[in-house]
Amino acid sequence: MDRDDVEIIEKTAAFQGYFRVDRYRLRHRRFDGGWSDVMTREVFERGQAVAVLPYDPHRDELVLIEQFRMGAYAEGRAPWLIEVVAGIIEEGEDPAEVARREMQEETGCELLDLVPVADYLVSPGGTSQGVKLFCGRVNAEGAGGIHGLAHEHEDIRVMVEPAARIPEILASPGACDATTILSLQWLMLNRDAIRWRWAAPR
Repeated sequence: MDRDDVEIIEKTAAFQGYFRVDRYRLRHRRFDGGWSDVMTREVFERGQAVAVLPYDPHRDELVLIEQFRMGAYAEGRAPWLIEVVAGIIEEGEDPAEVARREMQEETGCELLDLVPVADYLVSPGGTSQGVKLFCGRVNAEGAGGIHGLAHEHEDIRVMVEPAARIPEILASPGACDATTILSLQWLMLNRDAIRWRWAAPR
């Protein structure tokens, strides 16, 4: 089945603020060939995003960031999370260019190369957001400090970690968002291959 097997009866804006929520009345084709009853569903419109795991193959180090996340606070967790670089793709923007811009803004590092990791939906039961995830080659020497754009209320701490510490990072309470977990697990599986691709181990 495909998009032609969905009938949108009505679409309205249920909420418009910092984010948007759309309300749909719809029905869809069932696996038995019939049609479902008409149902109502709200969809959180977050926009499409790009995310990058910054990795230095020469030093075998990761450049990770830590910042405040309201959703984690609302869920009852400590709200400062360990993450990879990420940003929203505006209409007409190239994901690779967004990745370069966000890398500079959030870490101060130059993005030297990109390798695709995944293109996935964050939570398709309730949001339309997709993430184009990459591993990005950087030079981690001298990386650190506080970064981010003040007018976007960003207060981002940059930290450099040996890739060998990935299992410890994954076990820490602060590394709990799906994009970070996915990207770190990917690097655990592909670390040797990506090092040979970008720089043969010394």
